[in-house]
Amino acid sequence: MTDFRTASASMTDALPRPGPGWGWILLYGIVSAGIGVLAFVWPFSATLAVTIVIGSFFLVSGVFAIIAGIAGKGYESRGYTIAYGILSLIVGLMLVFSPVAGAISLTLLVAIWLAVRGLMEIRWGIKIRAGRVLMLILGVVNLVLAILILVTVPFSALTLPGFILGFSFLLGGITAIASALSHRSGTPAFKMAS
Repeated sequence: MTDFRTASASMTDALPRPGPGWGWILLYGIVSAGIGVLAFVWPFSATLAVTIVIGSFFLVSGVFAIIAGIAGKGYESRGYTIAYGILSLIVGLMLVFSPVAGAISLTLLVAIWLAVRGLMEIRWGIKIRAGRVLMLILGVVNLVLAILILVTVPFSALTLPGFILGFSFLLGGITAIASALSHRSGTPAFKMAS
């Protein structure tokens, strides 16, 4: 009887244990993929929503910069801080109250973001072992999408960012889901290549 328990315990110890936090990685992947699908279904709405949200961030940043510049007597960069705040307010107002025009500007920023993200994913994909192929594919896709945006501006600026963000979030979510399932089986989540 003792031999059976010992053999059973050693077999259980030999099985790989799920990596910690795999459920959170899976949840992130599902949420990301869901956001991607919604943005893909409603690209115009996604583009305008992102434009308004970013405009709101500029407005808040501008207000606080102006307050800091006015209140910061003796502060060496006081003039710069106030000027930065005014510029942020102008950009924020444009994005919030004229989201169509802001979307065209935002389209260029999305292209830059996708290009940088793609390069980072390719670099990361070269370093890791688990999920290497998916990470490299994601990086290449994001670079191609960035080029696609730059080639089609301004004609598709009102829907293309929604499609591209949706596709990027969807593919990123699928990558995270695959990573979580691999991590659940005992593979380290971020194991680097030797």
